[in-house]
Amino acid sequence: MNARLTRTLASVTFVLAVLSGLAFAGTAVTRMLDDGAVCVQTGFWANASLAPDSLPIGKGVEATGSATRLCQDSPSAGQRAADLGGELPWLLFGSLALLLFSQLLKAVLERGPFTEAVSRRLTVVGWFVAAGTPLAGLVVGWSQSWLVGSMAPIVGSGPTVSGSLVLVLPGLAAVIMGKIMRDGVRMREDLEGTI
Repeated sequence: MNARLTRTLASVTFVLAVLSGLAFAGTAVTRMLDDGAVCVQTGFWANASLAPDSLPIGKGVEATGSATRLCQDSPSAGQRAADLGGELPWLLFGSLALLLFSQLLKAVLERGPFTEAVSRRLTVVGWFVAAGTPLAGLVVGWSQSWLVGSMAPIVGSGPTVSGSLVLVLPGLAAVIMGKIMRDGVRMREDLEGTI
């Protein structure tokens, strides 16, 4: 029964990885071909009481919602790319993480849970999640910050990390577990060689 459950889980994660990859590609294509306005949220003026026409925003930019939402009617290619950078990194990260996890489960099915291949793949998944989470958050934060700065030059700020970094700890735990498993596999092989 455990093999059937693992096989089902591997299939489901692979299908989710493919669907996330398709969502990534579809979002990229439709957003780049879209000729509509590009909008971004900012909290820079959230507590200010400024008249909308006195805001230091760029030409063609409209500020709404107490100047917390900026929209550019005719965005440049850079602004459109920065708009994509606010959403696509998480889709790509999720797709690749699910693909790596499905490969880990496939290795468990083919070779058993306590093998060198499984410990290696667990370590790869762990490092990918631990390093990929802040990297994706940094790309999203930097894209949004640049987009705000391109619409309101006085507001421009440095890169920020967007999103939760809660996945870093499970990623590091997977790296540690992969190392423990690798040491256990080597000890078992040494023990089998002496018997």
